[in-house]
Amino acid sequence: MGVTTISLGQDGRSPGGNNVAGWMDEVDHYGTGTNILHFTGQNTLRQLVNAPREVGLHESYVGQMQQILSENLEVGSFGLTTGLEYDHGTFADLPELISLAMPVAKAGGLVMSHIRSEDDDRIEEAVTELLDQGRGSGAAVHVSHIKIVFGDEPSRAEDLLTLLDNARDEGLQITADVYPYVASFTGIAIVFPEWALPPNDFDKVVETRRDELKEYLRNRIHLRNGPEATLFGTEPWAGKTLAEVADSIGKSFEEVLIDDIGPQGASGAYFVMDEDVMRRFLRDPYVMVSSDGSPSMRHPRGYGSFAKILRQYVNEEGLLSLEEAVHKMTGLPAQTLGLSNPDEMGVPRGLIREGFAADLLIFNPAEVRDNADFEEPHLYADGFDWVFVNGIAVISDGEKNEEKPGAVLRRITE
Repeated sequence: MGVTTISLGQDGRSPGGNNVAGWMDEVDHYGTGTNILHFTGQNTLRQLVNAPREVGLHESYVGQMQQILSENLEVGSFGLTTGLEYDHGTFADLPELISLAMPVAKAGGLVMSHIRSEDDDRIEEAVTELLDQGRGSGAAVHVSHIKIVFGDEPSRAEDLLTLLDNARDEGLQITADVYPYVASFTGIAIVFPEWALPPNDFDKVVETRRDELKEYLRNRIHLRNGPEATLFGTEPWAGKTLAEVADSIGKSFEEVLIDDIGPQGASGAYFVMDEDVMRRFLRDPYVMVSSDGSPSMRHPRGYGSFAKILRQYVNEEGLLSLEEAVHKMTGLPAQTLGLSNPDEMGVPRGLIREGFAADLLIFNPAEVRDNADFEEPHLYADGFDWVFVNGIAVISDGEKNEEKPGAVLRRITE
């Protein structure tokens, strides 16, 4: 899709463990097509210090996490990510989040958050928690893949964007990103109640509260547009909806979730968003474009996001000008991450300027086409004719080659 740099460590989980510097060196040794930058995940930090799954951690655990994070920042990690809907992130309270953001603020990095809830009735509260993390620490903060689940009025996007604008008026640095699809993708645990998730014993919950769990799942799935709106992305159900799986097994969908899948048993795409709400986010000058993708997930965003922006929202709808779209996919994220700042990078990038890295894309906008969809999510996009990473062509006249000129980008801290 013309991408020359990716970030890893999103949503609270990050590679490298206790030796991020060694991980960076190993990636450089084997080589990579794209440049890679590293974020440190809060969920991973909790696991590294063997923190209990509980709210209100003892300061000794928080101190250990701060130390690991500081060391990661010193060797070039770009900041902290949180995944507050996920294990272990769901147990983090605001004091813990502020404490972990303090080393990030000191290093001039970024806190990126998959916020605690994206549901329509809780999203203001969840975004406010991130803003309070920024207020309490001084760190720049960023909403990852901003969306409103169940929100079907563009006015709801206006409400949220006004909340962010008001925070900027206070002096906070707050940005966001969005991917151009109306389905999310995550683990099936998202539909289960907190009392059926770790540290609770799921088997015990099924034994003692089965009817209550069935009722919760029935209501939750219907609230999320029914079992037809959950499309599994993992075997043995990949490519089938929850409704289709239930029909094939001969059970109700809630019984399938309890007996055959469980909260850790699958991932899927969830068709729970409104395109007009997404369009409003996309137009905001502080919201950039992301993929939130991976090579393996059964969601077209990993293979089609940037091409879809150009094909649909520039060429077909005119929602964005070509210049606006390109800025949201290049200069704006580079500025937000510090990639275009010579003081933070050995060689700046993200803009076409003398002295900047030659991460370049040559394309004809009229020929760009996203081919991936939910039936075939791993199809490459068309139209990205020449892609250069650090001055070396990795796509030449539309054909991929075996060059690996990418590197792990390390952020400079004082």
